[in-house]
Amino acid sequence: MSRTRIVSLAAVAAASLFLTACNAGSPAGEPGTDEPAGEGLTAITVGVLTIAPAAAVQYGIDQGIFEEHGLDVSTHIAQGGAAMLPSVSTGQIDFGVGNPLSVLVAASQGVDVRVASGYSFSLAEGDDINAVVTRAEDGIETWSDLEGKRVSVNAVNTQGDLTIRESVETDGGDPDAVQFIEIAFPDALAQLDAGNVDGVWIPEPFLSAAMAEPEKYAVLGHPNQNALPGMPTMVTFTSGTLAEEDPDLVQTWREAITAVLAATEEDREGFARTISEFTSMPEAAAMDLRLERLSGELDPQLIRDLADLAEKQGFVQNSPDLDTVILD
Repeated sequence: MSRTRIVSLAAVAAASLFLTACNAGSPAGEPGTDEPAGEGLTAITVGVLTIAPAAAVQYGIDQGIFEEHGLDVSTHIAQGGAAMLPSVSTGQIDFGVGNPLSVLVAASQGVDVRVASGYSFSLAEGDDINAVVTRAEDGIETWSDLEGKRVSVNAVNTQGDLTIRESVETDGGDPDAVQFIEIAFPDALAQLDAGNVDGVWIPEPFLSAAMAEPEKYAVLGHPNQNALPGMPTMVTFTSGTLAEEDPDLVQTWREAITAVLAATEEDREGFARTISEFTSMPEAAAMDLRLERLSGELDPQLIRDLADLAEKQGFVQNSPDLDTVILD
């Protein structure tokens, strides 16, 4: 069968090539051309971003795990998670890997997309994979101290400003008094140094680079853990049409991606090599990279809590029908 195919500062520099793609919102490239699937395999196209966690899909291809589940997987590299959604909803791409908040916002606006499985999750305890960093000399010690301050996120109206707003409000501050400014992750610390912002929301490897200079930078906190511990940072999603017309394929995909993500957790060295090849990051940096928890399993309540949070903070006007959006 075939379906329509369509650590260190040095690591920071290497990573800048791929992290700028995250949530950029620019148009995706053209889907791949049709190629014959392997004998007895179902060919599908999966949309991914060129960021480290998304390399798990390529790992599954390279290791033959998808083939073991009867799937011939090709990847379609998108420039932003939001740009991937139309291609998935119209069937040009069979499955996407992206930000669940973008999926919820699209669904609330009438785009027929469904959450198929989990993928990556923020760390519920300890040092999370993203944080708000300030200048050590400024004495910003609590979330409410961000009132009247400028904070950079890589894109507004996404998980960065959502979780920071919630953190400020929970701390008794006024989230509307925080000014959010879009700055690409690789540029954030330089803009903080220049005094153009008072805080930056950054992920790895930029976070580790900042933490290595405690005399210069201070970690205010991890907003994901304040807003929604264990928050899903990426999920896999598909169109309502595919979910309704071929539920067996969706189930096969869920089983396959769950097996792939479990394998990456067991084979950190092999996964690091794939990350290096997939993102052009040096292998040593990829090996040291602190990653989200990867798992295909998804507690639907996390998506419901995220939807409630998005509605509370005004990111969606009306929460979508989650009984439909979240596939059983």
